[in-house]
Amino acid sequence: MQDKIKEYLQEVEQFSPAAKAQLEDFRIRFLSKKGVMAELFSHMKDIDPALRKDFGQLVNELKEKAEEKVNAFKDAFENSGDGAKKDIDYSLPGEQMELGSQHPINIVRNRINQIFQRIGFNVSYGPEIEDDWHNFSALNFPPDHPARDMQDTFFIEKHDGTGDIALRTHTSSVQVRVMESQPPPIRTICPGRVYRNEAISARAHCFFHQVEGLYIDEGVSFADLKQTLLYFAREMFGEDTQIRLRPSYFPFTEPSAEMDISCTICKGKGCNVCKYTGWVEILGCGMVDPAVMDLCKIDSKRYSGYAFGMGIERITMLKYSIKDLRLFSENDYRFLKQFSGVI
Repeated sequence: MQDKIKEYLQEVEQFSPAAKAQLEDFRIRFLSKKGVMAELFSHMKDIDPALRKDFGQLVNELKEKAEEKVNAFKDAFENSGDGAKKDIDYSLPGEQMELGSQHPINIVRNRINQIFQRIGFNVSYGPEIEDDWHNFSALNFPPDHPARDMQDTFFIEKHDGTGDIALRTHTSSVQVRVMESQPPPIRTICPGRVYRNEAISARAHCFFHQVEGLYIDEGVSFADLKQTLLYFAREMFGEDTQIRLRPSYFPFTEPSAEMDISCTICKGKGCNVCKYTGWVEILGCGMVDPAVMDLCKIDSKRYSGYAFGMGIERITMLKYSIKDLRLFSENDYRFLKQFSGVI
């Protein structure tokens, strides 16, 4: 056995690899878990006790020399052309890396946030799984309101059978949480994902994104709401954008309105996007119903306020002339690549 070890020692001393691959083969042969060293150590128990000390010294010597050889040539290769370090020409241009891009929904959401933050609005967030109070009752939804029906809302069954919880259908639930947690004045926007039990098509999806705004203070009027929304429309779509407000109905605002902007495609002349009216609806708004403020423990006789809400997908489709809502959630590289460099 000792003669065999001496042969291994001679082999190690004479070893001189010409490439990294040869060095790696050498390392595996001698130092791997199934290599020469592992085999020799496994025979230690079979050696006569009187010879075990000399045998152990020879084995350790072989191991040390093999490790030294591997380390020496490893350093040599890393500092030579074979290691591709010394021979690099640092004056050559690097490999061009393709820039990533933000998702168009994120681009528009961030832009909306920036526009309203400039005029004093902060940003509030809330949970996507909500209870009945924050999603419906505190917003003045009657018990028999159609939005409570299973066809519109994704309800979640609790294991203990207590209470109704659901995937939120709007970010108005965040507004309720803000009103409950802080006294007026309140000036906030609430961006986030919402869910509706709807068939997926080019114009609808079971989940989408909203930004809702809330302003409550003394003496807030509908004129304040109109001026805020006019400012937003012109910052988002251009200085020539016009708005109009049409009477509507929402359980949590009174009076309520839908806001249209002059079509960004045809500039108000009429096209298939605006259905040849020259106007495109982008959001709903109104004065906060006093009943909602009372439910949230805010004195409706002292304070007034307005609220508005818009779909981010809707704004994005208008801004970038996108015709199919499904594109936003398909992760198609060809579609997303178009927004590289867009801020």
